[in-house]
Amino acid sequence: MDNFEYTPKNVCAQRMSISVDNGVVKHVEIFGGCHGNRQAVAKLVEGMNVDEVIQKLEGIPCRGSRTGVTSCPDQLAKALKEYKESQK
Repeated sequence: MDNFEYTPKNVCAQRMSISVDNGVVKHVEIFGGCHGNRQAVAKLVEGMNVDEVIQKLEGIPCRGSRTGVTSCPDQLAKALKEYKESQK
């Protein structure tokens, strides 16, 4: 199992802790940001294939974000893309 940390950019969340095993997201913990949203996103993606999570979450904007072009779900997708790149 691979465990890694990601520092999101331009969102309320300050850190993401992610565990992946054989291409499947096993655990996500998001620190900072909206309590309910971060718990929901984490629970919804656990057990999903990394590629599926990226496909579903990439590009989702947040009106409350500093730039309006990203969100915590989008940042999770970016984290997983970086993870995939590091595995090559």
